[in-house]
Amino acid sequence: MKLISGTAHRSLAERIAENLGQPLADVHVTAFPDGETFVKINENIRGADVFIIQPSCPPTNHNIMELLIMVDAARRASAERITAVMPFFGYARQDRKDQPRVPITAKLVANLLTSAGVNRVLTMDLHAPQIQGFFDIPVDHLYAKSALISHLRERHPDASNLTVVSPDVGGVKMARAYADALGAELAIVAKHRISATRVEAMNVIGEVEGRDVLLVDDMTETAGTLTAAADILHKHGARRVFAGVSHAILGDIGHERLKNSSIEELITTDSVPQASGPKVVTVGIAPLLAEAISRIGGGQSITSLFSV
Repeated sequence: MKLISGTAHRSLAERIAENLGQPLADVHVTAFPDGETFVKINENIRGADVFIIQPSCPPTNHNIMELLIMVDAARRASAERITAVMPFFGYARQDRKDQPRVPITAKLVANLLTSAGVNRVLTMDLHAPQIQGFFDIPVDHLYAKSALISHLRERHPDASNLTVVSPDVGGVKMARAYADALGAELAIVAKHRISATRVEAMNVIGEVEGRDVLLVDDMTETAGTLTAAADILHKHGARRVFAGVSHAILGDIGHERLKNSSIEELITTDSVPQASGPKVVTVGIAPLLAEAISRIGGGQSITSLFSV
């Protein structure tokens, strides 16, 4: 087994390597003056089972291109098998034609990875689980719930006054999984998206008055959905509002909205380096990914890690 890290999230790769008890491979990744990426693998990987750790987080296009170049370098170095470890899979929101003359970019990225030479993909909490079907190679789809639930249980040991809320109808299945695991009630916020950065929350389906509320979602970037949902939940009498997301790709807008919102705490994973800042609590997923990599490398079942 050989572990290779790109530049997207080196610290996560180091934690995964530490959990596996083996070092990262010696790989030189740099850029030419014109911005072109150059990769050189400085050790023998002929016949090796290679795992390339590279979430496609911002800068998304750069990180995807860097991943493709690393895959090509590994393939030309005669690696036996190449697994792309992408805790966060970018472009997952562009998974269908919802307007005339628009691309299905998630499928394009899947095609690019396969064409470059990826034999397997390991990812976590895809925005749309059916994206697994965009690939003609095996996809191991992990869930962040197993990593987040232990922290949530410590934070809310008594779930009798806790309601798990989905900020939109599409996230009900995920919210139900969290509610069942925590023994909490379930509610839904019906929302209307005005633009990519603006969301208008509409109504609350379920009982939240006088209760602590946990908003759960697969990802947040501008925090528009979460903060709009938090506002309407407080208007409906919610006592305290927390949020739990798998991927927090927070930019300046997201940090500002979160800071000024009624959300007390955003609990997320370290799938991307942007998951940090005021009100943000990060839970490590390196042990989960390391276990999955170990089982894939050993030809063992990882079905138990798929628990939702």
